[in-house]
Amino acid sequence: MIERGKALPEFALDDAEGKRRTKEEFLGHWLVLYFYPKDNTSGCTNEAKSFAELYGEFLKHETAVVGVSPDDVKSHGKFSSKLELPFPLLSDPEHTLLESCGVWQTKKMYGREYMGVVRTTLLVDPKGVVRELWEKVKVTGHAAAVLKRLLEVQDI
Repeated sequence: MIERGKALPEFALDDAEGKRRTKEEFLGHWLVLYFYPKDNTSGCTNEAKSFAELYGEFLKHETAVVGVSPDDVKSHGKFSSKLELPFPLLSDPEHTLLESCGVWQTKKMYGREYMGVVRTTLLVDPKGVVRELWEKVKVTGHAAAVLKRLLEVQDI
């Protein structure tokens, strides 16, 4: 798992519109990078809605919000349109960023093991360094907690 104080790994992933997005694009600004398991599931829908509701507050503090999952670009497009998300969702079907951040892990459900995304959020500073991370995120109240921590680390 990526750690506080470590640099965010390089990445080049497509968003819902097929535009290639890279780490360099977000340097110079704060970044909330949240990893989620699957489009159109209840937890992931609620998480995306929560970040969307607070998006204006994140923007006021020069902070981008970006979601990442292994779903393909087409799925992200439908999910983003359905929820009218104001921020990009990046597609990582090869698990490159998911694995380099350590969020692609063995999970268990009903006694069955499988590989999947452990819901995780990173708060990345303008130099590309992880300042805070939340592992095994519980969706309720999470976006507000991330915003609160952002304001603390920005000394606002």
